[in-house]
Amino acid sequence: MSEENVNGATAPAEAATGPAFTVEKIYVKDVSFEVPGAPAVFAEAAQPQLQLNLSQNVQRVGENAFEVVLGITLTCSANDKPMYLAEVKQAGVFGLIGFDAATLDAMLGTHCPNVLYPYARQLVSDLIQAGGFPPFFLQPINFDALYAEGVRQRGAQSEGGLADAETAGNA
Repeated sequence: MSEENVNGATAPAEAATGPAFTVEKIYVKDVSFEVPGAPAVFAEAAQPQLQLNLSQNVQRVGENAFEVVLGITLTCSANDKPMYLAEVKQAGVFGLIGFDAATLDAMLGTHCPNVLYPYARQLVSDLIQAGGFPPFFLQPINFDALYAEGVRQRGAQSEGGLADAETAGNA
């Protein structure tokens, strides 16, 4: 059986003939942390309110390479005053070869953000703690459910559904 080197690992040559998914690079594209009311905000005794916004952007960067950017914005406020704002754009370049359009869209909308999320989650947690606040851990996110809802909404907007939709990969 012949073997070839795939991403530093040895894999059977037969595996290269079917669909292939590779993680080429994972990196932080943008990060921001603000504490607009410091130092007075640290004396605030009110129950904080959190608002989480999640975004995803997909861009083709090569014939079989895609950049996926997972954006997380976490805003914490108390008594209608902002305590902190953490923004992270965790990105990765992924190689996807041999997938049909629907499967490619699903991989970009579910599998890629699932790979990126633990990195973004850790970075958000580290930023908040380094900002002088108690540790905060984002809960797991079901990207499969978010993707399914996005597909449903795209189908409702265009009669053609996925067959006519451009590969979006957006959850």
